[in-house]
Amino acid sequence: MTEQKSPLQGLSILDKIVLNKKTEVELAKEDTPIKELEASDLFSRQTYSFKEFLLDPARTGIIAEFKRRSPSKGIINDKVGVEAVTTAYAAAGASALSVLTDTDFFMGTKTDLYKARRSNNIPILRKDFMIDEYQVIEAKSLGADIILLIAAILTPGEIELLASLAKSLGLNVLLEVHNLEELQRSINPNLDAIGVNNRNLADFTVSVETSYKLAEHIPAEFLKISESGISDPQTIKGLKRAGFNGFLIGENFMKQEDPGLAMREFVAQLK
Repeated sequence: MTEQKSPLQGLSILDKIVLNKKTEVELAKEDTPIKELEASDLFSRQTYSFKEFLLDPARTGIIAEFKRRSPSKGIINDKVGVEAVTTAYAAAGASALSVLTDTDFFMGTKTDLYKARRSNNIPILRKDFMIDEYQVIEAKSLGADIILLIAAILTPGEIELLASLAKSLGLNVLLEVHNLEELQRSINPNLDAIGVNNRNLADFTVSVETSYKLAEHIPAEFLKISESGISDPQTIKGLKRAGFNGFLIGENFMKQEDPGLAMREFVAQLK
C-alpha cells in the first residue's frame, strides 16, 4: 500500500495560513453576517489618522505589537493580558498598536482587538492575513483603524479591491512587501503606508538590510514602515536617517516578562 500524502505537505507556512484563513472566513460569514458587523457599536466610530500619530514628534514612531506566539518561534508570551500590555505601550509613547487576531497560528483573538480598542486612544492595526472584503468590514466593527495587506498573498487586483473598501470605511491601509517586485506590482493610490518586512517568509531569517534596500524605491507620498528584527534603538536611528517613519516591534518587547517596561526602557535609549 502506498502512503497517502497530506494535501498540506510541501506547502509553506504562509500557504497553510492562507488555506486555513479561507475556511475561517467562510465560517465567520455564516456565524456573523455583514449586517450584524455594520450594526456593531464601534462600526460608526471615527478612526484615528495613522499618519497624524506616526509623525507626531511627541511620540516614538513605534508600532508596538501584542503577539503571544508565532509559527517560527512558538510561544513568545502567553502570560500577559492585552489591556495591560497595550495601555503600557501607549503610555511609553507608541504611535500605534498592532494586535494579532489570528488564532490558529498566533494565539490571537478578535476579542483582543476589541479589548485593546476599549482601553486605548491611539490607532490600532488589525494584524491578520486579509484575503476577503468581509475581514475589512469585520476590522472596522472590532475597532481597528488600520488594516494590513500582505503583497505576498494577494494579487494587485485584490490589493486594490481591499484597499479601496478600507478607504471607503475610513480605515488606513498598510501594505506589507518583502522585495522590490512585490512593491512595484502592488502600489496603488488607496494605500497610506508601505511596510517592509525584514523577515524572509521562505526561511524566516531576518535582515534589516531589506528595509535599507527598498527605502529609495518607496514613493514619497507613502509613510515608510520597517517591520521585524528591530531590537536595538540604534537601528531605529539608522532607519530614520534612511527615511523611515515607523517601526513595528513585537517580539523584542513581548519576549520579556513585562513588555510595557521593556518598551519604556527601549524608548529611553532613543532620546
